Amino acid sequence: MSVKEQIEELRRIIHRHNYRYYVLDDPEISDAEYDRLMRELETLEKQHPEFITPDSPTQRVGAEPLKAFSSVTHTIPMLSLTNAMSEEEVRDFDERVKRFLKTDSDLEYVVEPKLDGLAVEIIYEDGKFILGATRGDGFTGEDISQNLRTIKSLPLILQKQGSIPLPVRLEVRGEVIMGSNIFDKLNKKRAEAGEPLFANPRNAAAGSVRQLDSRITAQRPLDFYCYGVGAVEGITLRSQWDMLQALKSWGLKVNHHIKQCKTIHETILACQEIEVKRESLPYEIDGAVIKVNSFDLQARLGTISKSPRWAIAFKFAPHQETTIIEDIQVQVGRTGALTPVAILRPVRVGGVVVRHATLHNQDEIERKDIRIGDTVVIQRAGDVIPQVVKVIADKRTGKEHKFMMPECCPICGAEVVRSKEEAVYRCTGDQCIAKLKERIKHFASKRAMDIDGLGEKLVEQIVDNGLVKNVSDLYHIPHEAWADLERMADKSAQNIVDAIEKSKHAGLERLIFALGIRHVGEHVAKVLVSSLKNLRQIEKATKEELMEINEIGPEVAESIVQFFSQELNRSVLVKLYESGLSMEPKLTSKAGKFSGKTFVFTGTLEHFTRDEAEKIVQSQGGKIVSIVSSKTNYVVAGKDPGSNYDKANKLGIAIVNEVNFNKLLNTT
Repeated sequence: MSVKEQIEELRRIIHRHNYRYYVLDDPEISDAEYDRLMRELETLEKQHPEFITPDSPTQRVGAEPLKAFSSVTHTIPMLSLTNAMSEEEVRDFDERVKRFLKTDSDLEYVVEPKLDGLAVEIIYEDGKFILGATRGDGFTGEDISQNLRTIKSLPLILQKQGSIPLPVRLEVRGEVIMGSNIFDKLNKKRAEAGEPLFANPRNAAAGSVRQLDSRITAQRPLDFYCYGVGAVEGITLRSQWDMLQALKSWGLKVNHHIKQCKTIHETILACQEIEVKRESLPYEIDGAVIKVNSFDLQARLGTISKSPRWAIAFKFAPHQETTIIEDIQVQVGRTGALTPVAILRPVRVGGVVVRHATLHNQDEIERKDIRIGDTVVIQRAGDVIPQVVKVIADKRTGKEHKFMMPECCPICGAEVVRSKEEAVYRCTGDQCIAKLKERIKHFASKRAMDIDGLGEKLVEQIVDNGLVKNVSDLYHIPHEAWADLERMADKSAQNIVDAIEKSKHAGLERLIFALGIRHVGEHVAKVLVSSLKNLRQIEKATKEELMEINEIGPEVAESIVQFFSQELNRSVLVKLYESGLSMEPKLTSKAGKFSGKTFVFTGTLEHFTRDEAEKIVQSQGGKIVSIVSSKTNYVVAGKDPGSNYDKANKLGIAIVNEVNFNKLLNTT
């Protein structure tokens, strides 16, 4: 047997044992024997590096740390699910599906535990792992391939163990999770090291797979369960159940507690069975997912907004515990809204230590008769946000006292007012630093201007040090001022300066959202820009003109008019314009010379940055993807192209250099 054949045989054996150990939980050999096989492979590969391949078990860890994550466009969007909070709502879902399909017959469903982790997509070609990405906004995620490689239960090479052939291309969706015991050990270790604790296993899993250094990810044992697919080439799957069985036969991990049900009654019973097992499971779940089994019916049902009509998440009752409210404090948001927050005697709820709970507003406090010193039942709403469910009045001693919203802002001392139309008290201070801090955090957030690195601690410092009075001042803080801040240095300061400079080109849609206009979220911001085209038209629009736009109601229209009628807001926009911010909409990809064409960029371009070149293609209707497939139209190759270049050659895809790319841009 040649050295190459020895290496390939060792890899095959190790892949098989990884599957037995991490997926089936049924090892055939001892840990010592497994270690011996790995050492033998490592030795041979060290002696013959020409035979090392990316899918070798030795290559799960060791890549150089990334500077940033690149973006990945999902071939088929990764949709979110609507929620059902009761059995009645599950039955309503069944009735809606039947009405849409115009049938009275029972429908088959598949029930799966709803794991509380991070949704990802893994792409295999010819059975080999080539890319992994986060869900992101459902349409575009981040390339976290080298971190996902470290997860032992995620195979680098698919196995064919039954009669179902391997697909040519498989986009498999699943959840990266951290087990409860592992989470507890990790937090204990972080506490001993004086590091901040993770809030819950989901945050720990998400934080682990978004490390730029995969060696950190590898130190945190993660798990991966599959629940669906995106695009599949080379094989036809007819149902959710068949698809899950196929994934298992290819060596992918599928949850043991899935169930195929013939009726909605069976479906609800299956959900109840999962809920009963909830506390005994080695990982967090917050419900069960119900999916119409037939893919043909799924296709007929289609989607509504960002959710499929053919699936729903049945959310279980939140975890509850009893504790004491030691104090009630007030937080001030970016719109000046005062939110009372209960300071709790720390208590563990569903695997997480809870110290605070929202009380929403004064009316809610009075309705539930919540007092400082009360013994209360708390729960994590949706297993995430802690809230007070009720007071245990029998536990009162007479020392409890009522809370009243302050008449003056606890931060700036300005008058607090409440309008007749809402339950919220608001700070009226124009110079309130609490409002300013929240506005800047919102302005810099990922979905807004995306100023990478400008987090809560830095915002606190620049406001407390008087470096900003409004968001426009961010664009005038010099490098030296950033470098002088606590825990900053020249490189960190330059990174912030560069991120702020980059944000100038975020586009009008993001800017409108970033301004923090009440009731104007990302979607409404896009609707405004799409309808009115430019900032001047948005600024001068009347309430009546705004209400003529589809999806803009009277409350939203009034809020927009009020915002742009204030001199302070208009002056901030002028300063932002003078700072060099683009007030133009982002060029969209709906039409243009590249409409319907797919591009892949590889290597380093001389006269463009990768981002600039991709934006030009998108502005002319083209689509950017990360990897070459048979559907790719052009591969633009710069200096030192990667594996996409070789693959394009193999598939006969058109490869253009930078000179020819320029010619493409300049042809009509």
